[in-house]
Amino acid sequence: MTAIPHPTTDNKLISTLNGKKQDRPPIWLMRQAGRYLPEYREIRSQAGSFLDFCYNPKMAVEATLQPIRRFGFDAAIIFSDILVIPDALGQEVRFEVGEGPRLTPIVTPVDLKGLRTQSEPGHLAPVYEAIELAKSSLGHETALLGFSGAPWTLASYMIAGKGTPDQAPARLFAYRFPDDFQTLIDLLVEAVTVHLSVQIQAGADAVQIFDSWAGGLPCGEFERWSLEPIARIATAVKQRHPHAKLIGFPRAVGERLTEFAKIEALDALSVDTSADRRWIGRSLDTSLPIQGNLDPLVLLAGGAALDRAIDNIVEDFSHRPHIFNLGHGILPPTPIAHVEQLVARVRGKA
Repeated sequence: MTAIPHPTTDNKLISTLNGKKQDRPPIWLMRQAGRYLPEYREIRSQAGSFLDFCYNPKMAVEATLQPIRRFGFDAAIIFSDILVIPDALGQEVRFEVGEGPRLTPIVTPVDLKGLRTQSEPGHLAPVYEAIELAKSSLGHETALLGFSGAPWTLASYMIAGKGTPDQAPARLFAYRFPDDFQTLIDLLVEAVTVHLSVQIQAGADAVQIFDSWAGGLPCGEFERWSLEPIARIATAVKQRHPHAKLIGFPRAVGERLTEFAKIEALDALSVDTSADRRWIGRSLDTSLPIQGNLDPLVLLAGGAALDRAIDNIVEDFSHRPHIFNLGHGILPPTPIAHVEQLVARVRGKA
């Protein structure tokens, strides 16, 4: 794989991740390639299964670039899914229409033996090819982001076989079989480290680690299963690629953000909708870039409520490097006109 040059600091998003405060924050949206776009729905109808879509480099690149063409976001994020990691480790993964992901659940430690000890070589090559293709198609002003799920979030899906509201199956597994759960976490730390590193080598300018279910863990388990694995991954990736930028997204962890702020290898933290921005202003070093945290529902609502929410976020984070984003993924019914309103408002044009 040929390493692709990374942007200089005059790229607005990368400059922000380097700690420079902008007059107006750069903007991209989680799930910005998705069902709210008619052009996405069109290509999705041609793709077959969702994993087939993720593993088709040309289609994945097209989905990646669609929101850039339409809205001119400051970053593109490669079209993929966090569950390509369990898939590469040999767990059956499928996506049911209207129901979301379904995996063959890991019920007992014996089931762990069905996993590979490392990702199958070449299994994720289409993802890296898509990154190379997307990078070559983007202008210098648009950063390219890669991503992965964090070990705790991935383990939650792998053990339950689906998303759950409280991650009870994974928590019970960890309580009952702590050594075996640690083995799974260690396997995922290595797999995620490799996955992010190869994405960077393929051309990703920055990568985001999604720990979508971090907020449901009690204190001791939070440190062991969320905080420490992410710190290990970030440190290892930075050692391999010192120039790369890493964004951590530990969703719904509240004041435990202070623990993530201590991870030196993370260049920024993304915060969810429930995060208290004024507490962040008081508690986290103002040199630390923060990403977030518009409520996806207010984007769905639009109008004056959206304008007020945007203005409040921009004002609350005006004293630090800030990347404007949602607190979670964009909702499929979101009108395109509301996204246009958002981009214009963030950029001071409305």
